[in-house]
Amino acid sequence: MYPTNNISKPLLRWYRKSKRPMPWRNTKEPYKIWLSETMLQQTQVKTVIPFYNSWIEKYPDFESVAGARLDSLLKSWEGLGYYNRCHNFHKAVKIIVNKYNSSLPINIKDFMVLPGVGSYTSAAVYSIVFLHPIPVVDGNVNRVMSRLLRLLRFTPYNKKRVLSTLIKWLDRSRPGDFNQALMELGSTVCLPKNPKCENCPLKLSCGGTLSGSPESYPSPKPKQSLPWQNVLTGVIWKRDSFLIIKRAGYKHLNNLWELPSGKTLTKNNPHPQLEELLKNKFKLEVTIKNKIGEIRHRYSHFGITLSGFHCRLINGSKPEVNRPFRWIKLNEINQYAFPKANHKLFNLIQE
Repeated sequence: MYPTNNISKPLLRWYRKSKRPMPWRNTKEPYKIWLSETMLQQTQVKTVIPFYNSWIEKYPDFESVAGARLDSLLKSWEGLGYYNRCHNFHKAVKIIVNKYNSSLPINIKDFMVLPGVGSYTSAAVYSIVFLHPIPVVDGNVNRVMSRLLRLLRFTPYNKKRVLSTLIKWLDRSRPGDFNQALMELGSTVCLPKNPKCENCPLKLSCGGTLSGSPESYPSPKPKQSLPWQNVLTGVIWKRDSFLIIKRAGYKHLNNLWELPSGKTLTKNNPHPQLEELLKNKFKLEVTIKNKIGEIRHRYSHFGITLSGFHCRLINGSKPEVNRPFRWIKLNEINQYAFPKANHKLFNLIQE
């Protein structure tokens, strides 16, 4: 085992000189730190920064989030993805305001059980804000540790080894900086491919570097092919307005608005397929007009090929769905939060 000072001192020295400027690094406010950690989950820093700044302008504190409508929050989150983060943040902040008087709980376990929080976010927030000596383990930290300790796989034993090692190395006086430094090292230096070992403050203590093959740690996982789905979508017009429906009660993209759509097994004969889909799913009778275009879009675990068509509502036909719906005009799109694939289709309509 390496002495703590061989790791923490050079790491913190490097972090002080090399850390990237980020708006949440200029504060210790619990609300802002928690928001940043929530937005950063599975999302790159450069993507998060403009969303974070815009959000803070609209919702500067716990009370403003707790008092906001979910639709308004989702609109501000639109484009950042992983919308359950926004749902859970809203729920958790309401609890903070109503139960804890707009302050984080004294006991970290009470914070950990709030919607969407868990062990990672609680460790990050409490180590940065309250200097709790708790290590943070994310994908970047795991990669750094696997190379330092020459771990090929994250077996249950190796996961425990990583955690126990981090607890020993953690700088008790600067736990937040230590955690952020390790994550920063994984983001900017200890990269999955072509790691910049020459710039690493821990290269003299790194088993992977000393082995001459740091990329071997951890063993790369075999890539899984992304499943693709065919989706037919109708832009259903009634005079100068078209129909949108809320995805209420869905696991994916919950509470966003969308155009009426459905999955199909094949892209062949789209007109009769779309007519049948809209009739069976929404009780809508339409006349299919011209094709708007075809869009491919990737989500985290699957991709879709979306084919959009202009449709004209047959007189007297009304949607029968147990979800909210609206008839809106093109110039009202920005009032609602939509999935990215729908926005791509709107762009084709407006070209």
